[in-house]
Formats: sequence, C-alpha cells, structure tokens
Amino acid sequence: MIEELQQNQNKALQIIESQYFGTVNWYKLLFEQTNTKIAQYEAYPKTSFRNRTVIAGSNGIIILSVPLQKGRSQKRQTKDVKVSYDQDWQAQHLRSIICCYGKSPFFEFYQEGLENLFYKKHDYLIDLNQATHQWVFKQLKIKQALEYFEEADSKFIGTSQDLRDSSKPNDFQLVQNPVRYAQVFEDRIGFQSNLSILDLLSCMGPASKTLL
Repeated sequence: MIEELQQNQNKALQIIESQYFGTVNWYKLLFEQTNTKIAQYEAYPKTSFRNRTVIAGSNGIIILSVPLQKGRSQKRQTKDVKVSYDQDWQAQHLRSIICCYGKSPFFEFYQEGLENLFYKKHDYLIDLNQATHQWVFKQLKIKQALEYFEEADSKFIGTSQDLRDSSKPNDFQLVQNPVRYAQVFEDRIGFQSNLSILDLLSCMGPASKTLL
C-alpha cells in the first residue's frame, strides 16, 4: 500500500521554474520525479534563479546574473522575457566560471562545450535556459526531455504540486539533505550546498549523474 502511494505521488504533475544553469537541488528534483514540467505562462517574478546561477570562488559565493531587456516587469510572462546584450555578460560569465573551476578535476572536459554555448545569443531567456539544460543533459548522457506546461499557471495551481522557487538566491542553501561532494575551495570557504550544476560537474564529472 505504501509503495503504491509513493508511486502515485511520483506520477503526480509537479511544476518547477526555468533556471539558468540550475542548482544541484533543482536537477535532483527533476531527475527524481517522473512527471515534472516547467512553467512558462507565468508572471515573471523578481529575484529568482530564472536568470541567475551561483558558483563558488576562493573568497565565497559568486552570483552570475543574465541581464534582461526593460527590467523585470511582473506584467510579462516568463516565455516573453528577453535577454539584453547591451553588455558582454557572456564573456564575463565565462571568465568567472573558468576562474572558479579551471583547476577542478573535470572542467577541462567541459570548457570547450561551455565556450560554444556562450558564443550563441538567444533572444529569449527561456530559450537560453533550455540550451543550458540540453548541454547538461548531454554531459550526463541523459536522454530525458524537458517538458513545458502549455497553459496558464492558474490551470495547475491547486491541482498539481507547485514547486516553483523552492530555492531562491537569498535562501538557496537552506535545503534538506543536500548533495555532498568534494569542492574546489572547500578547504577555504567550507562546503557550499546547492550551487549551480556547473560546480557539481566540474568537481565530480560523470559521477554527478549517480549523485543526482
């Protein structure tokens, strides 16, 4: 009876937000569940991982933000939010990632692919995030396809498990049972939980799939 209940819960529709190089916990949630979809017809909120990712440097946490066109008006839906290229943020993000993980055990295997990823410009944030997820799936040799919820958020609120913004930039490390692994600067800044998937990949390589 308990096993059947757990199976039914696992099949229930769960809604998550789109993320830019999602956090470790975001990917863990995605891989643990069998019926998860990403919201796109939602009012775009302020201060989320939709356009941010967190990495660890020698002096602590670094937040990388993707600049957006015309601010972050809540009147827009996530699918309509456009990326701004007024500044060369792609080069800055890549430099920061290389600086943080250039000496990690596995980064050399991912650097060229990341560089190619950053060379391409996507008009919409949701397409940029999709590209980062496809790249991650390729590295982990995962054939799972990301699915998007095709209706307004009012259609799933109350009928599905809404897990959007389970972690935000101001509380992302307050997660239960975080995935633990040896990190590049752990001896200096201690273990930092729930960082970008880039941190896990750079430190653990192919073993990341098992940890997730």
